[in-house]
Amino acid sequence: MITDAQKQEFYQALLDKNAHYEGVFFVGVQTTGVFCRPTCPARKPKFENCEFYKTAQEALIASFRPCMRCRPLSHPGQVSDLVRTLVDAVEADPSRRWKDRDFEELSVDASTARRQFKKRFGMTFVEYARSRRMGLAMKQIRAGDAVIDAQLNTGYESSSGFRDAFSKIMGAAPTKFTQHNKILKASWLDTKLGPMIAIADDAGLYLLEFIDRRGLEREVERLRLKTKVAIIPGVTDPINSIRLELEFYFDGKLKVFKTPLNLLGSSFQRSVWEELMRIPYGNTRSYMAQAASIGKNRAYRAVANANGANQLAIIIPCHRIINSNGDLGGYGGGITRKKWLLEHEASHV
Repeated sequence: MITDAQKQEFYQALLDKNAHYEGVFFVGVQTTGVFCRPTCPARKPKFENCEFYKTAQEALIASFRPCMRCRPLSHPGQVSDLVRTLVDAVEADPSRRWKDRDFEELSVDASTARRQFKKRFGMTFVEYARSRRMGLAMKQIRAGDAVIDAQLNTGYESSSGFRDAFSKIMGAAPTKFTQHNKILKASWLDTKLGPMIAIADDAGLYLLEFIDRRGLEREVERLRLKTKVAIIPGVTDPINSIRLELEFYFDGKLKVFKTPLNLLGSSFQRSVWEELMRIPYGNTRSYMAQAASIGKNRAYRAVANANGANQLAIIIPCHRIINSNGDLGGYGGGITRKKWLLEHEASHV
């Protein structure tokens, strides 16, 4: 999590074009839709139009595309021909899901692309393309209901690329819905631990996840397939409810969530999730103890898998499950967030 003090520090480094901050942060510019390195030569944006990220992948998922002047996906002062070719190919068709034949058409070796992107940017090229595709969909979710082609054309070469990417993830282009369609709605929620996506209908919440969670796109697709409906940007009463409750939770003023939920899972998974919600605020429990609590003493691995299938972060508090030896164990939102959540709850018991 980037603090307010760090944002001020990063903004000053941006104004100074301070090369010492190369690789430390990237800045997303709301007015242009691009993200840049600290030494970008372009005219500097106002502070209120900046969003700061520690990795390029975070900036991509937040809907920003690479700046064409400072090229944040290349080493400072050096533009890789391979990187430029692949990034340009993604921008030409953001909705593409890359296969080996796609690399062959560009005369690029897939393993070389994977290795170079991983070494330089901490993600493979396929992960980059996926993050870009997800970011396009998140742009519309973040903007709300309106689909304004003029705005999309300002930030992207074609709004059709945006609509294609959106429909790949959400099920249909956002302009193709009428009041007769049964739909789920998705909203972007800003929190102290980073942005989250909430998906709900008028009756209850289906999904609440951190935007940068690994595998989020697959989670959304599974939800869409299970419910057999498409997902569009919008707001429902459960989304408004969880937005408010999260504000109180992060301020240490809420310990039990009341937002209505829709739990889509097997009877075993639901039993695990319901038991998770019985773990008192500020407490932790081991996987083995969690298995015993539902009468399945030997099923702690299955319990761990059910925890991992949880699509309602924080509300269903799988962050309260730790290893028997006291280690934190895994967490879909990242260990840093898990540690923060546990310390936050312990300090407000």
